[in-house]
Amino acid sequence: MVEAGPLVVGLAGVEQFVRRAGRQAVAETRRRGHQATAVVRDPAAHGDPTDVRVVAGDVTGAGSVEYAAAGHNTAISAAARLLHRVVPRPATGLAKAGVHRLVAVGLASILPGASGAPLTDEPGYPNEYRPFFLLRTCDLDWAYVAPAGDSDHAGTPTGRYRLAEDGDPAGRLTYADFAIALLDEIEAPRHHSMAVGVREAW
Repeated sequence: MVEAGPLVVGLAGVEQFVRRAGRQAVAETRRRGHQATAVVRDPAAHGDPTDVRVVAGDVTGAGSVEYAAAGHNTAISAAARLLHRVVPRPATGLAKAGVHRLVAVGLASILPGASGAPLTDEPGYPNEYRPFFLLRTCDLDWAYVAPAGDSDHAGTPTGRYRLAEDGDPAGRLTYADFAIALLDEIEAPRHHSMAVGVREAW
């Protein structure tokens, strides 16, 4: 989460992509001059990042979230599956702390595929990968931001990205460029109560 500034960045990723995306979001937050606070289960496991406040927090508890979010007005959730399994509790904590905008780091599975339907609507899609539908019940002003394809682990950041209406398994996006999209959505919200895909620039 982010301290006493316009942003709150939650950093508690379970999946590798979300964990790395959360760290890049913190870095991009600082690059833009905002105070960054990363909320994690075990601060000792995250070292001592420069200019970033790391605090212990449990996203499954409304009280813990409310305490960590005090003084902030916007949250970036990098808790992935863990957060969305229990959306009502962290959402309640954020609301009580005065946070009204939530940008959630997501996965491409919620974007339309070749059939035009989200992968989560396809028969046989595992229930444990259906976080988007829980997020729809959230009372906050939220946006679910996901890469249209996969992450580019070794690619060079371009400082640019483009929005995507559909999922594309062949798409590749660096973590740094994805973080730019997240912070753009925080500073100048364009998507409300909806999912948006992000992919590499032309």
